[in-house]
Amino acid sequence: MQANDITIANNEVTQPLAAVHRYPPDVPSWWQRVLLGLIGLLAAFLNFYHLNWIGYGNYYYAAGVKSMLLNWHNFFFVSFDPGGFVTIDKPPLGFWLQALSAWIFGFSGVSLLLPEALAGVICVFVLHHLVARIFGQWAGLLAALALALTPLSVVTSRNNTIDMLLVCCTLFAAWALMKATETGHLRWLLACAVLVGLGFNIKMLEAYLVLPAFALTYALGAPRRWWIRLLHLLLAAVLLLIVSFSWIMVVDTTPASQRPYVGSTSDNSELSLSLGWNGVARLLGHIPTSNPKPAAIVEKIITETPAQIAEARQAEANALAASETGGPDPLRLFNRQLSVQVGWFLPLALLAMVAIVWQARPQFPWSVGSSH
Repeated sequence: MQANDITIANNEVTQPLAAVHRYPPDVPSWWQRVLLGLIGLLAAFLNFYHLNWIGYGNYYYAAGVKSMLLNWHNFFFVSFDPGGFVTIDKPPLGFWLQALSAWIFGFSGVSLLLPEALAGVICVFVLHHLVARIFGQWAGLLAALALALTPLSVVTSRNNTIDMLLVCCTLFAAWALMKATETGHLRWLLACAVLVGLGFNIKMLEAYLVLPAFALTYALGAPRRWWIRLLHLLLAAVLLLIVSFSWIMVVDTTPASQRPYVGSTSDNSELSLSLGWNGVARLLGHIPTSNPKPAAIVEKIITETPAQIAEARQAEANALAASETGGPDPLRLFNRQLSVQVGWFLPLALLAMVAIVWQARPQFPWSVGSSH
C-alpha cells in the first residue's frame, strides 16, 4: 500500500466527485456557447410567443394577484378578494413574484405570465450547467434541448399556476446539492435546504418530493466521515423546516379577526392546508378525514384500509375519466390525453437507462475489449 493510499483511507474521499466523473469536454467552447445560445433563444421563443393570446391564465389566481396589489395586508396574506376575506389555496412566494411583475409592468395577462416564462428559460440554462459539468457538453446540450422542446414544459411556462417557478427553484437546489456533495461543505447543503424551503413556499409539499433523492445523494457521496454527513443533514433539515414553515407560522399565529380566512380548509389553518389539500390530497386523491388537524390526518393515513383507499380512488377515477388527464391507471401517461404531453418521452428514458446499465457493466477478464 502506498502512502497516498493510506492518506485517502484515513481521510475518506477528498477529491470532488465531479473531478472523478466528469468527462472531458468534446465540444469546442465557442460551438458550445453558440449552440446553448440557440437553444436558449428557442426556449424563449416558445415560452414568449404571443403570450398575450393566453389572457390571464387561471382566473382564480389572477384575481388573487389583483387583490394583492391593493394593499400590503392582502399582499402578505395572498388574499383572493379585495376585502381580504379569504386567501387563495397556495403559499405566497410565487404570487408575490407575479404581483411584483404586475406592479412594475401594470396588471395584465402578460405581466402575470412573465415570471413563469422567464423561469422556463432559466431552467434550460441551469439544467445544461448541471448535466454538462458532469457528463460533458453534448449531454448538457441535449438535456437543455429536451427541456426546451418538451410540450408540458412549454405549457407550464406559459401558465400562471407557478409550477415552473418551483421547477426553477428545485434546479437551483440541485446545483447547491451538487456543490455540497462534491466539496462536503456545509454551507452548500444549507443553501440547498433554503432553496427547497423557498420551493415549499411556492407549492408546499410538492417541493419535498426531491428530498429523499437529495438526502441520499449527500449521504452516499459527500467526502466526509459518515457522522459528519449525518450531522450536516440534520442541520439542513432544521433549516429546511424553519424556512418552509416561517410564513405559515406567522399566518397561523395571527388572530383570525386580523387576517383572511385560509381558503380550501375547514379550520382556517395554513398548516392544515399544507398537509391536507396541498399534501395528502395530491398523493391519495382525497383527504382521508374530515378532521383538519395535522395529527388526525397523519393518523388516518396510517389506519386507512386498502378498501377505503380503493373506494376513494374509484370515486376520483369516475370524476376524472372525462377530464383532461384521465383516471388513475398504471399506463396513464400513455392515454389519449397525456401521451402527447410527456408519454412519448418514456421510451427514450427506458433506452437511456439500458445504455447507462450497459456502460456501467462490470468488465470481467473475459469481456470483449477488456485489457489483459
